Amino acid sequence: MKSLLKLMVVLLLVTAAALVEAAPAFGSKPNIIIVLTDDQGYGDFSCHGNPILKTPNLDRLHNEGRRFTDFHVSPTCAPTRCALMTGRHEFKSGVTHTIFERERMSLKPTTLAQVIKSAGYSTGIFGKWHLGDEPERWPDKRGFDEMFIHGAGGIGQSYAGSCGDAPGNKYFDPAILHNGKFERTKGYCTDVFFGQALKWIETQSAARKPFFAYITPNAPHAPLDCPDDYAKLYADKVPTNTAKFFGMIANIDDNVGRLLTKLKDLGIERDTLVIFMNDNGGTAGINVFNAGMRGAKVTPWIGGTRAASFWRWPGMLQAGDIPSLAAHIDVFPTLAEIVGAKLSDDTAKQVEGRSLVPLLKYPASTWADRTLVAHQGRWERGKAAESKYLHCSIRNTRWQLVCDTKDGSKRWELFDLKADPGEKNDVATTHPEVVKELKTAYDKWWEEVLPCLENENVVGPKENPFKVLYAQQFGGDPAKENSK
Repeated sequence: MKSLLKLMVVLLLVTAAALVEAAPAFGSKPNIIIVLTDDQGYGDFSCHGNPILKTPNLDRLHNEGRRFTDFHVSPTCAPTRCALMTGRHEFKSGVTHTIFERERMSLKPTTLAQVIKSAGYSTGIFGKWHLGDEPERWPDKRGFDEMFIHGAGGIGQSYAGSCGDAPGNKYFDPAILHNGKFERTKGYCTDVFFGQALKWIETQSAARKPFFAYITPNAPHAPLDCPDDYAKLYADKVPTNTAKFFGMIANIDDNVGRLLTKLKDLGIERDTLVIFMNDNGGTAGINVFNAGMRGAKVTPWIGGTRAASFWRWPGMLQAGDIPSLAAHIDVFPTLAEIVGAKLSDDTAKQVEGRSLVPLLKYPASTWADRTLVAHQGRWERGKAAESKYLHCSIRNTRWQLVCDTKDGSKRWELFDLKADPGEKNDVATTHPEVVKELKTAYDKWWEEVLPCLENENVVGPKENPFKVLYAQQFGGDPAKENSK
């Protein structure tokens, strides 16, 4: 009898410990929405100081929530999306490019969507996936219940191998892959993606089930194409292409406004965490404003990796800045803790990021220094081993060590980000101890990633999977079909 009682006590303690370990960080499970824009830079927000572009709804997210002011992503789009989905540097999941099979996320890691789904959530993606266009790599195999996506890295893009969208696709009336079958949509692509997401959110709300909506518009990525009314907003203020780019962002801003209104109308505003991010450094808008940063997309400088990171949850998160050094790899463990998901041992080992929950609760929390690596990737096929120093950087809270030589030769420059945020003065010769420390950390990192580059010599299929599937459904070219 005593042994039985002891066993019952042990079981109760184990069960209690498991429940505590898996308890949601804020006491309840919020709905979660991540909006991730494509090629919008840190400077492309009026709340960040842009003197021309107006983004009132994005400013509202900024003003009403926690915002990380030193938040970093990867220098290009597929890498950022991979790091977000896996909680670790993209190279460790095989993603070193945006095309040529090197954008395909490894099938080995557990994804963020799978973790959130394990906590009882419905999951949906609306827009850009860009982590593999072969059916076994689609998001519906990686944790998403609802899939509404275009192919490749952009609507209408097509490359030799597996990376390609439906043939002839345009930003207006695109053919979209919806749960395994193409649908011919009507309207501007960003409006289409947000519209579909809002319908799905309304359905989940009616079912009273927590949801994770990953809204990933292809805009404002080139080609710079938007409704005329939006392009006209800035036509007389900036060059033509920049006006179109700003118009695409204005359209995103309006759609964010639609999203916030929908949450309020459904009565779930205070039950929903909305996170807004952009996926890499600035592009078509940096000629107007780049927030004083050096570099842009596809570079290892601060201007190539610094991103917006707004976290709005009314009634739960107070508004204010969080200056601690944070990154996209932190989103995975943060959301896992927020939804109360218990990570397996393998998944816990996979994740390199840190939970941001302590900072979201108390921005002044102690936050240990750390190092973050940025590497452009994009080397020529078979040239990984020789590309260690090809457009790369490693940084901690104060210092950034950069190698940005055109030929990939080793020449480190060091910048004191506190004294010189614009990275104008190389101080490597006066701080050799910092150079040595960061260089040693980079060498260790490079040794770790080399064995993980599983896509470097992969030969893709003869035809894009999206093109094949579209032909099986409809035959012909969607551009020709839509013009009838």
